[in-house]
Amino acid sequence: MKQTLKLTDIIALGFMLFAFFLGAGNIIFPPLAGQLAGDHLMPAMFGFLLTAVGLPLITIVAIAVAGGSWDHLTQDLPKKAAVLMAALIFIIIGPAFAAPRTGLVAYEMAVKPFFVDAAQAHLTIFSILFFAVAMFFAWSQGKLIDVIGKVLTPALFIGLIILAVAVFADPQGEMIAAQGEYLTQPLTKGFLEGYNTMDTFGALMFGMLIVDALRSKGITEHAATTKYLIFAGCIAAAGLAFVYISLFYLGATSATVAAGADNGGIVLSQYVQALFGPYGQIVLSIIVLLACLTTAIGLISACADFFSSKTSVSYKQWVVINGVACAIVANVGLAQLIALSVPVLFALYPVAVALIALTFVRNRLPNPRTAYRMVLLVSLLFALIDAAKVAGVDVSAFNMLPLFSIGMGWLLPTTAAIVCSFFLAKSAQQELTEEAA
Repeated sequence: MKQTLKLTDIIALGFMLFAFFLGAGNIIFPPLAGQLAGDHLMPAMFGFLLTAVGLPLITIVAIAVAGGSWDHLTQDLPKKAAVLMAALIFIIIGPAFAAPRTGLVAYEMAVKPFFVDAAQAHLTIFSILFFAVAMFFAWSQGKLIDVIGKVLTPALFIGLIILAVAVFADPQGEMIAAQGEYLTQPLTKGFLEGYNTMDTFGALMFGMLIVDALRSKGITEHAATTKYLIFAGCIAAAGLAFVYISLFYLGATSATVAAGADNGGIVLSQYVQALFGPYGQIVLSIIVLLACLTTAIGLISACADFFSSKTSVSYKQWVVINGVACAIVANVGLAQLIALSVPVLFALYPVAVALIALTFVRNRLPNPRTAYRMVLLVSLLFALIDAAKVAGVDVSAFNMLPLFSIGMGWLLPTTAAIVCSFFLAKSAQQELTEEAA
């Protein structure tokens, strides 16, 4: 059987992955970052693109290199540790933070502006409807590529192109001086801000959905799966970069129309209304609803796929469980949800980055099993210190750590651990295997 896809299916695959990524965080963080970066826009945007585009793309490639699944990616870790790590990531990108955030952002930016006196009841009703629709689309697991890649995403992309062209053709103000940390360390601040999109976590899980979609199209061979995974990752990365660059520029030229805004949603909303007048909110509502809905579908489907493979509960039952949990958590409120998620991201992001880095050097490691355990443990321990600092815990005793002051105290110890991994002795089992060969 020929393991090939039509060009339209390849593009649809990439569009589906792009739509899974492009959700709440991708829309609300770049505009505010752009406004605060001001005339330091370029280094701040480059740092953001490294974590919000570069890392997810590298993660997709890592999944392809490893074999296309989480089990392949974590084959050198203890089984229980690998399952626990995956479960934590799925909980974060699923019902705990990322998925409910899609519903919250959709409400705050696409629906709430149409109510004069918005109340909690409006959010409750909307979140129930929003996640009911997401569950409906996630229900048919094998049809995701056709529904999202060929229908929802093209409509979303058209809206984003219209917005991007308008932003560059008619900027609503001049860039102002950089503020806060963007003044002193714009590259690092942009890099850390990219954590908030949670796309590296998403990539770890969405890659598996792409593999499932490929199987539904008859692609089962490893070489073909790897090739199309990388194609999809490149298409999604190009789309994300296009969106982020336009939203950063929007933010950098927004000081006149959105002065004093405390979140990117307000910046984007006021800017779009300035651009398109009374129809601006309608344009924005369509873009935000489609972006948040496609991501919610992907997150609910990915979580259901994982938990159904580890438990006796079926995929469709997990779709309902995740959807209901997301609707409940969404009623916490956007500001509170973001505040709760930041320390968790600082704790787990470095571990994910370390895992991805190890994937590319695994074949050169003399003792992969020991190396994986050592490197991930080091990254977790130092990441927990960074997370404690973000959470407000006094960890001043660790100020002597390199890069600790900028929230990256984990980087050099983790890099050193990876370097040390190349000098580990081979295990007795490996030596016996080599002798037998």
